[in-house]
Amino acid sequence: MSDIQSPLQDIAEESPSGTVSRSASQPTLLNIDNSSRTQPEGELHHHHDRPRRNSNVSHVDIDFFDPDGVGELRRTLSRKDDQDKLTRAHTREKEPLNDPEKGRLSSTSSDATLNDPDAPFDFQKTLLRVIRKREEHNIKPRSLGIAFRDLRVSGLTAASSYFPTLGSVLNPMSIVENLQSLRHPNVRDILSGFEGVVKPGEMILVLGNPGSGCSTLLKTLTNQRKEYHAVSGYVHYDAFSPEELAKHFRGDVQYCPEDDVHFPTLTVQQTISFAAAARTPRDRMLSSRKAFADRVTTTLATIFGLKHALHTPVGDAAIRGVSGGEKKRVSISESLASRACIGAWDNSTRGLDASTALEFVRALRLSTDTFELTTLVSIYQAAESLCEYFDKVCVIDAGRMVYFGPADQAKQYFLDMGYEPANRQTTPDFLVAVTDPNARIPRPGFSNQPRTAAEFAEYFRKSPQGRASSAEVDEYLTRYVGNHNQKTAYVESARAEFAKGSGNANPYMLRIPQQIAIVMRRRVQILLGNKLNTGLVLFSFVFQGLIMGSVFLNSPEETSAFFSRGGVLFFAILFSALSTMAEIPALYSQRPIVNRHQKSALYRPFVEAMALTLVDVPITLLTSVVFSIIIYFMVGLQRSAGQYFIFLLFLFTMALCMKAWFRGIAAMFASEATAQSVAGIAVLALSIYTGFTIPKPSMIGALRWITYINPLKYGFESVMANEFHTLRGSCSNLVPQGPGYENVSIDNQVCTTVGAVPGQSFVEGQRFVGLAYGFHYSNVWMEPSADTSKAAVAAPRMNDIFSWKNINYTVTVDGADRRLLSDVTGYVAPGKLTALMGESGAGKTTLLNVLAMRTDTGVVRGDRFVNGQALPADFQSQSGYVQQMDTHVPFSTVREALLFSAKLRQPRSVPDAEKEAYVEKCLEMCGLVEHADASVGSLSIEHKKRTTIGVELAAKPKLLLFLDEPTSGLDSQSAWAIISFLRTLADNGQAILCTIHQPSAELFQVFDRMLLLRKGGQTCYFGDIGRNATTLIDYFERNGARTCLPNENPAEYMLDVIGAGATATSEQDWYSIWKAAPESVAVQEEVEKIHVEGRSRPAVTTELLSEFATPWFYQTWQLLKRDFDAHWRDPTYIMAKLVLNAFGGLFIGFTFFKAKDSQQGTQNKLFAIFMATILSVPLSNQLQVPFIKMRTIYEIRERPSRMYSWTALLTSQILIELPWNIIGSFILFICWYWTVGFENSRAGYTFLMLVVAFPAYYGSFGQAVAAMAPSAEIAAVLFSFLFSFVITFNGVMQPYSRLGWWQWMYHLSPYTYLVEGLLGQAIGGYQVNCSPIEFSTINPPSGMTCEQYMNPYIASMGGYLTNPTASAACQFCSVRTTDEFLKNAFNIYYSHRWRNFGIFVAFICFNVFLVFALTYLFRIRKGSLIPSFRRKKN
Repeated sequence: MSDIQSPLQDIAEESPSGTVSRSASQPTLLNIDNSSRTQPEGELHHHHDRPRRNSNVSHVDIDFFDPDGVGELRRTLSRKDDQDKLTRAHTREKEPLNDPEKGRLSSTSSDATLNDPDAPFDFQKTLLRVIRKREEHNIKPRSLGIAFRDLRVSGLTAASSYFPTLGSVLNPMSIVENLQSLRHPNVRDILSGFEGVVKPGEMILVLGNPGSGCSTLLKTLTNQRKEYHAVSGYVHYDAFSPEELAKHFRGDVQYCPEDDVHFPTLTVQQTISFAAAARTPRDRMLSSRKAFADRVTTTLATIFGLKHALHTPVGDAAIRGVSGGEKKRVSISESLASRACIGAWDNSTRGLDASTALEFVRALRLSTDTFELTTLVSIYQAAESLCEYFDKVCVIDAGRMVYFGPADQAKQYFLDMGYEPANRQTTPDFLVAVTDPNARIPRPGFSNQPRTAAEFAEYFRKSPQGRASSAEVDEYLTRYVGNHNQKTAYVESARAEFAKGSGNANPYMLRIPQQIAIVMRRRVQILLGNKLNTGLVLFSFVFQGLIMGSVFLNSPEETSAFFSRGGVLFFAILFSALSTMAEIPALYSQRPIVNRHQKSALYRPFVEAMALTLVDVPITLLTSVVFSIIIYFMVGLQRSAGQYFIFLLFLFTMALCMKAWFRGIAAMFASEATAQSVAGIAVLALSIYTGFTIPKPSMIGALRWITYINPLKYGFESVMANEFHTLRGSCSNLVPQGPGYENVSIDNQVCTTVGAVPGQSFVEGQRFVGLAYGFHYSNVWMEPSADTSKAAVAAPRMNDIFSWKNINYTVTVDGADRRLLSDVTGYVAPGKLTALMGESGAGKTTLLNVLAMRTDTGVVRGDRFVNGQALPADFQSQSGYVQQMDTHVPFSTVREALLFSAKLRQPRSVPDAEKEAYVEKCLEMCGLVEHADASVGSLSIEHKKRTTIGVELAAKPKLLLFLDEPTSGLDSQSAWAIISFLRTLADNGQAILCTIHQPSAELFQVFDRMLLLRKGGQTCYFGDIGRNATTLIDYFERNGARTCLPNENPAEYMLDVIGAGATATSEQDWYSIWKAAPESVAVQEEVEKIHVEGRSRPAVTTELLSEFATPWFYQTWQLLKRDFDAHWRDPTYIMAKLVLNAFGGLFIGFTFFKAKDSQQGTQNKLFAIFMATILSVPLSNQLQVPFIKMRTIYEIRERPSRMYSWTALLTSQILIELPWNIIGSFILFICWYWTVGFENSRAGYTFLMLVVAFPAYYGSFGQAVAAMAPSAEIAAVLFSFLFSFVITFNGVMQPYSRLGWWQWMYHLSPYTYLVEGLLGQAIGGYQVNCSPIEFSTINPPSGMTCEQYMNPYIASMGGYLTNPTASAACQFCSVRTTDEFLKNAFNIYYSHRWRNFGIFVAFICFNVFLVFALTYLFRIRKGSLIPSFRRKKN
């Protein structure tokens, strides 16, 4: 085999292009001098001839992230190069030299150093060799630039600033307004008047305040336009229009949102490898597709420092995975592996500390230079060190372009305009501040500066920079738009990469079978990464099979078991099919990933669904085989191989069919709540119209059509006909019999089962299902063909000093102790703003949680004091803690959120009027007066953070205010506003300790003191920062650090000095330096002085004598008011509940419309009641979601703040759902009761059971299950699993007489008493009038009339005759009263109705107890549930 190519070559692997190249006209990252190459005569030139401006852009060495890894990669490539030489030499010996193809593949390098085995490996020349070998294979690279002019983007805006409530939704005028808005939508400009050029190899930084249009610009330039109302103007990607690019080459342009969304159970290697495999080119120079993807993955992981994490799951909020910085680099690697030419990165440094953010931008610079990409980046709070890596910058103000041009000229442009930066303000912050009237600083001596967005845009248009940018656009458009040769060359280059047969009219590089193959492999990897879920599915099938098998154990071949056999077959089909409904939440969680991959042209969306189905085939087959074997042979169904495999076939086919059905529902709706509601209604319809609960002959004509489109009907008919085809059931009840009929022959008896023939002691199963259900065995093989397929002065002054000494914190990880904090000492004084800083993983948040007493695991050693004395018992109540995540009830207004905190956290002795007045002061302090009546969920990130701070201030903390990353995710101006607000609080006597990442120099100098940690929680500095950070800088420079540059951000300087970051190191041990420094000794002395002075004063008293500030009933009342507002303002949730009840009631009611008084009609009424109770499944799943969301808010923020008792929360949660559930059940009752045909005189009891008791039961049962579940998805699975026991043993699916050993479960099922109470009361004490097919024909002995012959039997056993005087063919009905029918068939007694009500109420009370008990055991109690089984260490 000839030359095996290096991995880096494979990354840039592209197809021929006549005139397109990635060559840069200035020195690139690797300083490759392309002019040194000798170009063979006649070889095509592949240059764009569009040089980048000679800027002072910083570049990054290829080994920046992983020097050791890249060194190893170099050695690997060098060894591979030696092997290639041996291969070529061997090939030349054996192959003729006149073979042009093989001679070309065997050509050697013209660079002597590459062929010199003694010369050191030269990575630069290796890349040169890569370029040459691509040319030898006629593989030419391509690149894309972007030019745009008069770009305008408009979007729809809300017609009203009010959020919807249930009242507004039900208001008829709202419907009219909605119709008017559809006809005349409110449109506003998001962007207007944009123009510019971004060339290959260039990076542009997009800056602007939130809402200015940064994300819109990135999305528009990467051709993602669907979410906007209209996009106009000219946008060109070289010679391509946006429409052409979207249709044919969509994968060459990518937009990466700020959140790194990946499949959490996939490893880093699998994530990157998938992208590489999906965009693998056709010509790989003798390399297989797998080898290509593997080499791309290895190379990218090496360059971006991910080799150590290749086999680590990417993870998410719930699954532990790689760190935030590593996840960013995974996103970069995935993008590069897909080999896009244009990439846009939207605020991707959010949540990263300064060192990690710098590494991220360096990685982008590295990839842009190496592969000559076109890169667009928007960043909030961009550091000065980041700015120097960009070629251009675009500044946006309110949707207008106020600057577009060279990055190193932007600052001077605005200086010349008449504005100046604040002291040590970074260039990006200065550029954004100019657009903010409250932040910009006019230069002395200047006047008439632009002030509005329109003025800024006009100023730029007339400026030299604006004219230069416009001229650049003109040049670009003239050169590339309409350039047929350019377009043809690009098309040829791109299409040469596409697999043969992939088609010329789509942007996907692989054929559909190839796409299915790689997506199937990924699906298998996802399943293997989440083995627990797969195992639970199999366990549920095994467990349910064993339960149902034992319930119907060894069902006899008798007519009395005919109904039971139908029940078990119905359950088998229904369970295997409907268990797939639990997939809906998972489908919605993966939808953002699939959409992103579709936009990147990795695969078609339907391929994901098809691959999911194909991977499910063996899994579904396995579960079906196990489930069918257990059910089939335990029940004792017809034991012939053919019938078993037919049963298995339909079980398997129905499961696959229903998987496709529920996936289709999920794909159909944007909202998960809507999909769940539709799925619940679909379950109801499909289960009713299988033909079991209501046989086809009893269906009303208006709804019978549902059976023809119901796949479960065909499956159920087939398994029923298959089972009963060979079944001959011996009669369980021959009539007449008993005293006086001892010598009667079979000729004078008949079986009372439908399908019986006079004179036969058995009933043919085939005849039974034909008459009773309308099922026929001849239809069995017809059925498979039918199955084709989610202000500050008001704050109280603090006079106490909080201090800590020698804090150590150790946790156990994988059986080993890991120290996260090491001898940390410090204090926070009133009136001082103290920063807690360090790199990612240094222990900032950990220390904050330890100091705030918010740790539940690990061992804390050391002391915490207030004024040198022990902390008061209610320390958490006397301090405030502002979390990084803004966790609130989204439907509460800002004023309500603050008032809720004030009422529950300030002492009960404080009057409510005083609390309300203080809340108004807090709103002023936090700058939230204008937003006081806005819902928290509608606020911007900045105002949500202000609300979070306000909620803590409303509690009037007297000791200390902790804040964790208050500027995370904010733009520079919002961050400045928050820190300025904290400064104001500190100046008015507040003691504040605040962790902060990525601060600008301007923000950093707002703080008074700083505690700096490095990894391991080791102190590197604690003390004053000093004016302009001089004290801090002097400390580090005096102890051997490099000199801080005049324009350098001190926050970035100190992190760099101590070696913060994934790749940075420090030669000095700053922890040891600090311990030996005079400053450290001074801190210890200062702490001791604080303790001595504090101990001379009285200790801080414990103000709360109980755990909470207010009484339990007061807490419950406040929670009830908040919950009621949240429900009222969530009309989607309430309407879904009400509509489901209404639709379900009407659907069931008309399905069993005016049920007759025959035996089948009586049974239909039974199933009408039974199916109404089944509505509790989707209704319970609905209420579990808000229950868990509210519990999450409690656990994250309100519980640590000691705001209220968990029992008060549960009480309010139970009580608030009850009235809405009762209203829903009332609607159900109105729509259902009279349509079925129940009597008016019996409605009272039914109303009590169905409208009051029933919603109380399913509401409390659903909440009890949710109490022990960590998420709504798991709660839904657990509820379905546990609810199956409730409905299995209630005597409907399997009558009481057939339950055998399981009869004890019949008495424990609450629905036993619900169904018996409802049915017994509704139809007890009425006569039964048999339908024609329900009469049994009996021939009396000769000489006797029917009356004479049957009267003794009727007198003792019941029943009646229609032709008593006849002497032959007596028409006998075995049941005369409903009491007889209900007693004999279902063990239901009318006389038990009030007993049943009492027992059902007892079950409700037990459910309520379970809500509290399970919450305590699973969410409140700490430690293992079975601690006694653990062996304690000696």
